[in-house]
Amino acid sequence: MLKTRGFFGLLLLGAWSGWVLFGPQPAATVLAQADITSTSLPAVDQAYVTNTFEEAINVRVGPSTITYPVPCGALPVGANAAALGTTPAHEWVQIQFDGCPGGVGWVYAANVTLTGALREIEPPATPMPLATSTFDPTLVAAFQTEPTTTRLATFTPPPPLVRPTFTQATGPVGNIPAGAALLAAALIGGLVLAASFMGRR
Repeated sequence: MLKTRGFFGLLLLGAWSGWVLFGPQPAATVLAQADITSTSLPAVDQAYVTNTFEEAINVRVGPSTITYPVPCGALPVGANAAALGTTPAHEWVQIQFDGCPGGVGWVYAANVTLTGALREIEPPATPMPLATSTFDPTLVAAFQTEPTTTRLATFTPPPPLVRPTFTQATGPVGNIPAGAALLAAALIGGLVLAASFMGRR
């Protein structure tokens, strides 16, 4: 009886040992650490801008404060953003910004510090206004006045200039020259004056 139990015990021990040594083995579990990537920082060879202004700067849909008066976000002080390009005048820089449509925005170049080189890109087309202003024809006609026509003065030419004509003076009538007559009158006057002077004495 004891021999039978010992035989079965050895048989069970052998079967268990064979199953452990030659049975199916569990699959080995390999643990590996995943690569850590960051989307907040630009790539090594990617140009980027840094906000070095005193406060957060506005990010706009296009490179203009007049055409795009409402910003689509703000870049905090000291924050970085990947730069994509610049306007031909280098006044605005296009950056990657999730807050703007299409993930692209524009910042004023004087407010940021650029690291790296950028290519020049054409700015987006100016958006068309939603509505165009029209004028009421009746209202326009009420304020339209015809200019008063003033008749210009007519020019009357002056009468023709009449030039007077002179005839050559003729000498005294008779045979006595004018010089002799004057000399005779002077002698007569002198004699009369001498006679009157002598009569007073």
